[in-house]
Amino acid sequence: MSKPDYFELEIISLKRHPDLDERWLQDVIADNPKILGLGDLKLKDKERMQPRAGRLDLLLQDPDSLRRYEVEIQLGNTDESHIIRTIEYWDIERRRYPQYEHCAVIVAEKVTGRFLNVIGLFNGFIPLIAIQLHAVRVEDKVGLIFTKVLDELPLGRHEEEEEGQEPTDRGYWESKASAETVELADRIQDMIQPFAPGYKLNYTKHYIGLAKNGQANNFIVLKPQKRALRLELKLPKTEETLGRLEGCGLDTEYNHKWSCYKIFGLSSADLSTHEDLFTQLMQEAYEERS
Repeated sequence: MSKPDYFELEIISLKRHPDLDERWLQDVIADNPKILGLGDLKLKDKERMQPRAGRLDLLLQDPDSLRRYEVEIQLGNTDESHIIRTIEYWDIERRRYPQYEHCAVIVAEKVTGRFLNVIGLFNGFIPLIAIQLHAVRVEDKVGLIFTKVLDELPLGRHEEEEEGQEPTDRGYWESKASAETVELADRIQDMIQPFAPGYKLNYTKHYIGLAKNGQANNFIVLKPQKRALRLELKLPKTEETLGRLEGCGLDTEYNHKWSCYKIFGLSSADLSTHEDLFTQLMQEAYEERS
């Protein structure tokens, strides 16, 4: 088979294009939000009115979680007014709808280095993603390439939460949950020893984490309940991992704020049936945090 011929892509400026404007770009994204590269998102609203603050370009939502994205679009280079408007709309939406997780998204043709530095000051305090787009002309058609140039930073780790710092003991959790579900935590401690030797259960008031030589490393977090155990795995979200968990019939959701999978209602039978899967994912979480 012969190699395909190379041709140079023609990058065009939407800002200077006579026919393609911001409204056109907004409609393209609204028709297929997946092109942003943020997952299988759905359009919730377009040109959403904000009280005394103009209109939000796009409101997108992850249908599998309580996660919303406030998206602002700008042709040409990013500027100061754009970041202020983006953060303002994000703040309005999170206050109006606190039951959702919210993330601000800036989409622009050019995200400058200086602007990235400014945005970076907010990241970690304001969940914010910057996406740079390139418009490419091929004959009489135009394609779009979206590149994430600044990703949202996790807001913290479980061991960094003040509420979780208060230590307690095994008896507290056996009373709060049950001896049987705390024994499930013991089984998980045994499962991690081949790849994380020396880690022991670390009992705190709000969860059971892990520690070695007094140093916490919560690559997994355990929350025993009366009849079952909740397991949280600190891993980046991928469709493959989510599919593996859901394909086993496990009740799973992804928490973007803490960058973890939450697996609900685990029983002793679940740990036995899916031991290989849990061991592999826990090892991946350990390596991710090491």
